Amino acid sequence: MIKVSATSLKEVLIIEPRLFRDNRGVFLETYHREKYAEAGIDRSFVQDNLSYSVKGTLRGMHYQLKQPQAKLVQVIEGSIFDVVVDIRHGSPTFAQWVGVELTDENYRQLYVPEGFAHGFCVMSDTAYVAYKCTDFYFPGDEGGILFSDPGIGIEWPVADPLLSNKDSRYPCLADVPEDRLPK
Repeated sequence: MIKVSATSLKEVLIIEPRLFRDNRGVFLETYHREKYAEAGIDRSFVQDNLSYSVKGTLRGMHYQLKQPQAKLVQVIEGSIFDVVVDIRHGSPTFAQWVGVELTDENYRQLYVPEGFAHGFCVMSDTAYVAYKCTDFYFPGDEGGILFSDPGIGIEWPVADPLLSNKDSRYPCLADVPEDRLPK
């Protein structure tokens, strides 16, 4: 079985797969549809992504509006600080965030439901991050919020992150029109 733990955002889940260790190393199932469904993650994933980044890289905070994606995130190599923000207009936890360390040693996964912005920063020299998505990437549907939004107050473990031009120009959540936020 897998161990599933709730976070302060009840829909965002930490998954700890069962590990089989012996003198050869470690084996684990990174996804098993029936087991994840039993644990409350009854989703169809349609796209797998792999990200390689260097230390200090910050990717986020991203979402898709009309074709939202739930994600199942895990680190293949390295260490990241993974962050999820509730951006659902009208939600009782609107603008609240949770951060979880995912590493190649703790084997944790993070389930990010639709309606939440997602991002991470790399804490190791490099990191490979794999994630499954419940919908395809649609460039015209993407949105984002500024990683350093003072109204949210994410406590990133990196002072001067490496950012894409797009990620550095996203607005603060308070400046995003309601019709550009999930309900």
